[in-house]
Amino acid sequence: MPDIVLCRIDNRLIHGQVATQWSGTIGANLLLVANDDVAKNSMRQGLMDMAAPSYAQTRYWTIEKTISTIHKASASQHIFLICETPGDVLKLVEGGVPIKKVNIGNMHMAEGKRQVAGSVAVDDADVAAFKKLQELGVELEIRRVPQEHAEDLNKLFK
Repeated sequence: MPDIVLCRIDNRLIHGQVATQWSGTIGANLLLVANDDVAKNSMRQGLMDMAAPSYAQTRYWTIEKTISTIHKASASQHIFLICETPGDVLKLVEGGVPIKKVNIGNMHMAEGKRQVAGSVAVDDADVAAFKKLQELGVELEIRRVPQEHAEDLNKLFK
């Protein structure tokens, strides 16, 4: 079974907070971005590689490749799985990826979304995906950086 040390939803994917604060705190040595668009965009991958910590490898896979390949991970790979949306995480879980906990970091405000926490804006599809993840036994937390306390999860469902 792959050692997924944390799954994070962050629409910026790999950036300063992920690289400098989360990766070291959780002991990750592989940052895996599961995102269909980024998997085929070498320019975005290059930008994220510049932000990634030097001690960690990076991978940029589609949702489908993540589902079909993550189970082949070596025991020495401590995987920080980063997704853009709760819908992508739900697809991974439904596809058999053993995600036990999801850290909800940054979901920016956009048309049709409502701000529910400091750095989290959701729409009805996001809320439905979060509810389904909970039904599947996935623990959810809203936390921007490791040093902060988790925010009240009920904010997601108001």
